[in-house]
Amino acid sequence: MDSSNFFPFADNLSKINQEGPATEKLNIIHEEIKRHMPFIERIAVAIYEEERDLLKTYICSDAGEKALQFYQSKLSESLTLKNIADNKLPRVINDLSIFDQSSREHSKNIAQRGYGSSHTTPFYNNGHFAGLIFINACETNVFDEITCHELSPFIHLIGMLVCKEIDQVKILFGSVTTALEISHHRDPETGAHLERMSRYARLIARELAPSHQLNDEYIEFIFRFSPLHDVGKVAIPDSILLKNDKLTEEEFDEMKRHTVIGCEMIDRMLSNFRLENMEHTKMLRNIIELHHEAIDGTGYPRGLREDEIPLEARIIAVADIFDALTSERPYKKAWSNDDAFTELRKISGSKVDGNCVAALENSLKMVLEIQSQFQDDPLG
Repeated sequence: MDSSNFFPFADNLSKINQEGPATEKLNIIHEEIKRHMPFIERIAVAIYEEERDLLKTYICSDAGEKALQFYQSKLSESLTLKNIADNKLPRVINDLSIFDQSSREHSKNIAQRGYGSSHTTPFYNNGHFAGLIFINACETNVFDEITCHELSPFIHLIGMLVCKEIDQVKILFGSVTTALEISHHRDPETGAHLERMSRYARLIARELAPSHQLNDEYIEFIFRFSPLHDVGKVAIPDSILLKNDKLTEEEFDEMKRHTVIGCEMIDRMLSNFRLENMEHTKMLRNIIELHHEAIDGTGYPRGLREDEIPLEARIIAVADIFDALTSERPYKKAWSNDDAFTELRKISGSKVDGNCVAALENSLKMVLEIQSQFQDDPLG
């Protein structure tokens, strides 16, 4: 066999098949693009949340101080972006000065960075609009037909990368939901509760992002993993789970096991669905196991204190308690938001993280919107 037919080849893109956050994989793709098109300065992905018509920043290869992060807006309020999504075609603007007078935050951010041209492509997941991929250059008139043609495979690769990551979470969530339905689980916490508390968690994370160096990817997974926090309750007997009276000490000990059981369930599901390498599984396990830990060390199952408790668990604790207080249950009336925040402030620093409480209270306008959109069904 002629050895001249074999030679070492450095496949730079092979790294995207390894473990790592989507942001790192986007950077790898960006570096490969720049080998051929050095004028490409920025690649950013925004994902679409259909339930609320929200287009949200997700990952960006440019993490500079002026990068647009923690931003969301209704797709229907941007006619140009909505047209891109509806028409399923890329949009090229070779001179961004036409947006110099725009009042939209995204357009102002692009102008501030000094970008001269842009290429925007919609991507889809099983035929459903999933988001937009933005590519920018500082120069004008760079996105000619040849450049756009060469960019196309990379753009599709980025879209598939993002869809794969989001789909893994959907598969996991779907399997958990199915397990609960098959077991005829009767948790008094409704679907609306999970919708609300997951969005409260996202509000808290976004408010804390500057002080804790959080990025959009972390915030998105807080939102997506939040509904799984109490999955272990499927193993708790109805006589305990649905009891309207105060639990006995033995019953409470049994109830506390749902945190550890939940982690065991998730580990089995990750293995069964071959999702062990799914990103942010540590965050998921922290949310499930540690959301009942208390700042003063009196929580369970480990008795962790203060910063020993991972931030995601502290965030979920506040979001969960707030929604529990402000929701009606068979054994109690719903509290007002003011009363709920008063109670949370009382236990700040002892049971819950005071910064998380303040972050949610600072987002009251969005809290009210979430409560209006995701109301409990009075018929169950």
